[in-house]
Amino acid sequence: MALRIVGIIGSLIFCSISSAQLASAGTIYDGLKITLCGTSSPLPAPGRAQACIAVETPKHLYLVDAGSGSAATATLAGVPTEKLRGILLTHFHSDHISDIGDFNLNSWVAGRPQPLQVIGPDGVDRIVEGLNITYELDRGYRVFHHGAEFLNPELGILQSRSISEGVIVDEDGLRITAFEVSHPPIEPAFGYRLDYGGRSVVISGDSLVTDKIVEISDGADVVLHDAMELQLVQTAENVLRNAGVTRTATVLHDIQDYHATTEDLQRLVDEAEIGLLALYHLVPAPRNAMAVAAFNRSIPEGALITEDAMVISLPSGSEDILID
Repeated sequence: MALRIVGIIGSLIFCSISSAQLASAGTIYDGLKITLCGTSSPLPAPGRAQACIAVETPKHLYLVDAGSGSAATATLAGVPTEKLRGILLTHFHSDHISDIGDFNLNSWVAGRPQPLQVIGPDGVDRIVEGLNITYELDRGYRVFHHGAEFLNPELGILQSRSISEGVIVDEDGLRITAFEVSHPPIEPAFGYRLDYGGRSVVISGDSLVTDKIVEISDGADVVLHDAMELQLVQTAENVLRNAGVTRTATVLHDIQDYHATTEDLQRLVDEAEIGLLALYHLVPAPRNAMAVAAFNRSIPEGALITEDAMVISLPSGSEDILID
């Protein structure tokens, strides 16, 4: 009897959450709505998925990257995946691509009317080809189960689009600009700037602070930049090396030269006029008050440490930056 009661309560909670998601998805918002679907790096952190940012306008939804766990976060946050037009990949590290399949499935089931584009540097066609092969049996099972009228088989097949620097989308008031970032040894790796309704957001992907990022961030309402708290990473490296965990210590050592440190980000706010600097792809993502304090000691004044499911809204015709 007790288990039955727990099951009933769980069902009621699920229905309540689903209703809230439907209400959120039906809201028409004029401006840029940014949902943090993943704020962590490959270093695991409870309550955080890997890198993924959803950017929405009344007619568009684009994702920048799709790391592990981010599709579930997007669903729970009420991101309307039926509007999803494309996934903008910054590069092909696993923590930026591993949930593409889930986003494709979720948006297909939700009623996305066109095939999902996966957009990124040269090589994106290989990622898409592999995913289409990997999910071929899954697509067949689902079409057979639900019927082709409900799940159009053609809409379950990903499409790839290779890009270079410059404006890559300019439609219905939305302009998306790709720019190269510095994430050696990966070349090229991209960041993206999205402009709509007089508002703008820059998303760095994984990068050092470069002249180009400073230039393209100038005048942006929000800049979302990856951030590494170097002292925390070095401390973890030393502890693991002293404990004989040399392979993990070596990985922590090797990542220290291709992410922006919290101190490096000071240059960005000193040289570019930015409404809000928000930090994501946190290395390591803070897991306790001491780690948060370590980040806060070194990040630029006023910078925001983001969390999963956080929403940053930029209403058109306004200078407001709203954070939920």
